[in-house]
Amino acid sequence: MLDGVMRTIGCVVVMAMWASGQEKATLAVVHKLGGGVGFYTAEGKFLSAAPLSKHPHEMLLSADGKTLYVSDNGLVWMTDPGEGENTISIVDVATRKKVGAIDLGKNRRPHGMDLVPGKDQLVVTIENPDGLLLVDLKQRKVIRRYEVQGKKPHMVAVDKKGEHAYVSNDASDTVAVIHLATGKMVKLMPMGRRPQGGVMTADGRQFYLTNMDAGEVLVIDTAKQEVVRRMKADGGPARIALTPDGKTLVYNQQKINGAAIVEAATGKVIAALKLPGMPLLLTMSPDGRWAYAGLQDTGKVAVIGVAERKIVRVIDTPKGAGPDPVIPLP
Repeated sequence: MLDGVMRTIGCVVVMAMWASGQEKATLAVVHKLGGGVGFYTAEGKFLSAAPLSKHPHEMLLSADGKTLYVSDNGLVWMTDPGEGENTISIVDVATRKKVGAIDLGKNRRPHGMDLVPGKDQLVVTIENPDGLLLVDLKQRKVIRRYEVQGKKPHMVAVDKKGEHAYVSNDASDTVAVIHLATGKMVKLMPMGRRPQGGVMTADGRQFYLTNMDAGEVLVIDTAKQEVVRRMKADGGPARIALTPDGKTLVYNQQKINGAAIVEAATGKVIAALKLPGMPLLLTMSPDGRWAYAGLQDTGKVAVIGVAERKIVRVIDTPKGAGPDPVIPLP
């Protein structure tokens, strides 16, 4: 009797979800050209989009998985001239709607972001004027601005203790290491041509950083705050991800429409994949099973099976969306 009741309840719930169109979204994709965030099923079915400001770029998921933060840059390419936008959009995952925005005031063209561990804060790079901002997420306001001593600060990563931010100054070929509490510039490190995205190891002891035009992945010792290893990385690496066990790196190859799966300890390329478009961004699922590459020029998202070492799915986005970063949803 109880089994029958439970089956009935289950059927009612499923039918209600179907009737309301509330299929579960498991992927959020920034529609960079379309000006929004799209929500998709695991199989790649497009469900809906939250309209945002013009040309959003990067995206973060809150620690509790309930909120997306999207940098409203305002221009398609970082090399484009223009004033740009000055907000970070706030999107509710449950309703798939924009629920607010953080006003950055005179600080425009926000780009790379990272959460500050253990605090309701994020850091965001700005390209007009060049700098780094600390944002309080509860108050929804800027609480500090940092100088980066470089041009076109692009991406930023915060160490595991929430003490230091590593900012890649793309047009100055440096990385600024900033102490967030004091605002002190701890170190300005020469990197190589066009430092871009990076990823911290789980223990926070090392930081992998791509040098796009130099064709390298650098390994930075966070205690010494210096480069301890350089790995050859062809094809214009711009974004990089690391599996939770720290054994495998995956980076995009923007100049050759590819992606590489690499042995982290040696830099040996395990697999080189051809993608159906130019990969501007590359992210990884928390379990390290999938890597996602947004292909803005062809309107597709390539899903890479890390263990399988191949593309396992290609997702089509709506016409004109221009997909960029992808975030798996809980």
